[in-house]
Amino acid sequence: MPEYPTPLKRARALGSAKSGTGHFWWQRVTAVVLALLVPWLVGILVSLVGADLGHVHDVFSRPYNAILMALFVVALFWHAKLGLQVVIEDYIHNRAVELTLLVLNILLCSLGALASLYAIFRIALLA
Repeated sequence: MPEYPTPLKRARALGSAKSGTGHFWWQRVTAVVLALLVPWLVGILVSLVGADLGHVHDVFSRPYNAILMALFVVALFWHAKLGLQVVIEDYIHNRAVELTLLVLNILLCSLGALASLYAIFRIALLA
């Protein structure tokens, strides 16, 4: 008599992909970093209301502000990349479209992070 595997039997044979836990934890780590840095950023932005461009430049050219802003940008784009990756993997069912969107996600988040870091370091180093 032939054996007809059930969906559960097929799934058990596949095993774990071994990548979900790391993705889950990095999403949480970036969320905690962002939760800690957002009050700092809001405080800085509120203190700059009505300030001229020279004062804004002076504030962000201070080393600790530039470092914290760079950390914020990296955490922000990494968190966005991870979150969008989950949405794409869960809701896009056409494999070609899914792969295209995943590559675009990586490229656009990387480009955004690099452009932001360039701007931050340009302000910080050319003060």
